[in-house]
Amino acid sequence: MRISDDLELQPLLFGLFLFMYLVAILGNLLIILAVGSDSHLHNPMYYFLLCNLSFVDICFISTTVPKMIVDIQAHNRVISLGGCLTQMSFLILFGCMDGMLLAAMAYDRFVAICHPLHYSVIRNPCLCRFLVLVSFFISLLDSQLHNLIVLQLTCFKDVNISNFFCDPSQLLHLACSDTFTNNIVMYLVGALSGFFPVSGIFFSYYKIVSSILRVPSSGGKYKAFSTCGSHLSVVCLFYGTGIGVYLGSALLPSPRNGVVASIMYTVVTPMLNPFIYSLQNRDINSALWRLHSRAV
Repeated sequence: MRISDDLELQPLLFGLFLFMYLVAILGNLLIILAVGSDSHLHNPMYYFLLCNLSFVDICFISTTVPKMIVDIQAHNRVISLGGCLTQMSFLILFGCMDGMLLAAMAYDRFVAICHPLHYSVIRNPCLCRFLVLVSFFISLLDSQLHNLIVLQLTCFKDVNISNFFCDPSQLLHLACSDTFTNNIVMYLVGALSGFFPVSGIFFSYYKIVSSILRVPSSGGKYKAFSTCGSHLSVVCLFYGTGIGVYLGSALLPSPRNGVVASIMYTVVTPMLNPFIYSLQNRDINSALWRLHSRAV
């Protein structure tokens, strides 16, 4: 596995990825602490969904970046088959769970804007726990199906992965045997696991936009849409980079393009999510200031 063969770039890459990893961990931990310490945010959107999203983002970036940092420092680019399969499983698990939680958050915004009087009844803690558990089990199933497909491969024509983590599509490309069927199954599973969350997000925002357009005052429209701004930004960032990774591997089989798209998806997205929520969401911003005031 590799990012760059240029030895002069290794110290720069080490410092850059260490900085991005620490920013992502600290940013997401701050979101969890801010929500947990502020009773005003103990509602389904923040306490159950946003905290879980921040936790999943920490796990998602921790699946790849710590090993990459250690490998850069040690000038080692080797990973065992067992380690590769483990990394791939956790990467798909947390990546898929990210998408599921974003869909659950879109549904939360739909209920809050379109059915505000029934919000507390519909979005009760039991339903939120159920949505988180369903997200986990669907993501676990998706990761194990990918694992099962890769385990069927008996030999590889090459041992060099042109990325910094074990990408299932690249493992299939390195297989000696005909992997056409496995490729179809893998992309079908990936498409289905992405199709349902994206469909839920599109449906929720279709209803939200329809409801907002019926609001007579421009101030009311802005207030209603501002509650969705941070979530919509995270959705665009997550799925935009994710689609870039899949399309990049399928249409532009350049190693450099694939690595750049993968960095955006697995590193930059979890790092930027806390900033998007803290800058665009007044509730989170206020909670962070109150947490800072208590600390000082």
